[in-house]
Amino acid sequence: MTDTARAGLWMLGAVVSFTSMALAGRAVSLSLDTFEIMTWRSVVGIVIVLTVATATGTIRQVRAERLWLHGVRNLAHFTGQNLWFFAVATIPLAQLFALEFTTPIWALLLAVPILGERITTRALVTAGVGFLGVLIVARPSPETLSPGLMAAAACAVGFGLTAVLTRRLTRTDSITSILFWLTVMQAVFGVICAGIDGDIAMPGRTEAPLLIVIGCAGLAAHFCLTSALSLAPAGVIMPIDFLRLPLITVLGMAIYAEPFDPLVLLGGAIIFAATWSGLARRTRA
Repeated sequence: MTDTARAGLWMLGAVVSFTSMALAGRAVSLSLDTFEIMTWRSVVGIVIVLTVATATGTIRQVRAERLWLHGVRNLAHFTGQNLWFFAVATIPLAQLFALEFTTPIWALLLAVPILGERITTRALVTAGVGFLGVLIVARPSPETLSPGLMAAAACAVGFGLTAVLTRRLTRTDSITSILFWLTVMQAVFGVICAGIDGDIAMPGRTEAPLLIVIGCAGLAAHFCLTSALSLAPAGVIMPIDFLRLPLITVLGMAIYAEPFDPLVLLGGAIIFAATWSGLARRTRA
């Protein structure tokens, strides 16, 4: 099997993982708020990271020299993920996934001030086309502009900032170190935010398996994506990620009776085409 084929299989794993996390997040949101979901998800993540890192001997790679940068990165991810879980519970899943595809566009724009990268005409065109797709998906108006829709659009900004700061961290830190501080810091953030009212809900028999799915799927998705990118360029394998949109559309219709909206698919396709085109050009360059 070629590296590209193996990368494709890893990307399919990422698609399944992200989709599983969305379905489990929708189900558990009936009894837990977003801060509680993030708290228990991070606890599951800590157990997984420590177990795998200890078993593989990579626990020695955990470093504490750049905790401030880890803190900024994980706060951005914590904010974006909370907004994502809020949107999961309040808007159609297909609409959320379509708006989430703007993450690479935000990463492209935020890399200019943070990483010192140059903004090019192609990048501006990519952002403009992507924004057109957002307008088609969201169709903002006083009647449709809901908190869930704004949360879905804003979570992509948080994820884009996370991606840029991750690129900066990978210059000095290993994946094990990044994941360790991700889970630990977000557990602390979650406890603070969930406990601010003096009441953190304990997961019951129904919620516990869903939280385990969320914790495992979240780490699995990022592991699969990282493995895929280590085998093939982003411009080659990222089109597979678009399968998330039609897949979640079908599952949303079948499980939650969500209406089929062809404009969401159209807008999502435009957003994805814009980002993929930029990635493909970078790959050829």
